Amino acid sequence: MRRILLMVLRNLLIVPGGWIKLCYRASHVDKYTEEDNYEFLRWIVFRANKGGNVTIDVHGQENIPKQDGFMFFPNHQGLYDVLAIVEACTHPFSVVAKKEVENVPFLKQVFKIMKAFMIDREDVRQAMKTITNVTKEVVSGRNYLIFPEGTRSKNGNNVGSFKGGSFKAATKAKCPIIPVALVDSFKPFDTNSTRPVTVQVHFLKPMLYEDYKDMKTVEIAAAVEQQIQETINKNLTKEKVEEKC
Repeated sequence: MRRILLMVLRNLLIVPGGWIKLCYRASHVDKYTEEDNYEFLRWIVFRANKGGNVTIDVHGQENIPKQDGFMFFPNHQGLYDVLAIVEACTHPFSVVAKKEVENVPFLKQVFKIMKAFMIDREDVRQAMKTITNVTKEVVSGRNYLIFPEGTRSKNGNNVGSFKGGSFKAATKAKCPIIPVALVDSFKPFDTNSTRPVTVQVHFLKPMLYEDYKDMKTVEIAAAVEQQIQETINKNLTKEKVEEKC
């Protein structure tokens, strides 16, 4: 990945110390508060983005609840997605990620610092246990992110099918569901380019428990998927119009 190399080279003076601190925090995560760990991650992401020619264009920050205990549900375009949302969001949150990325360097340390849950999609019992644990943590006031597609769409700005089961933790916790639309988030790490790129992060209006309590999880998934795809399409159209002008 050429952009990752660019990020490292342009931050060469701070990379050794930053990597040591990242690994130390990942191994001693309880030594620091969640807020402190999250601010450290945001500092790393900010420096990486600046060095890698990545700009985060944030919309809808006012839609993020002031009270903790909510869940983000973004579309999943690539390995960069979580990092884009970390810079865009000032509220600490954790992640439910597939076990396949558990040992990817850098992401491994980031997820440990975030106290993320790794889910085995082939193990139903383990998956249900993860949902139960996430539910308890959201009720206690932690925020979580789940990719309802389950895996990267690998189709650019076209959203994949959202799975109803991804919303079980939210419905059990009766928490706000915040759809997050990512635009061009696949470009930083999933294309072989170092050209300047802007990734859009749109926090959409939350679905409160009163809004979805009578809906099935598959219906919630379909509604969130539709909102996100419509937001992506709207902004891609807007970009094309601006380019013509």
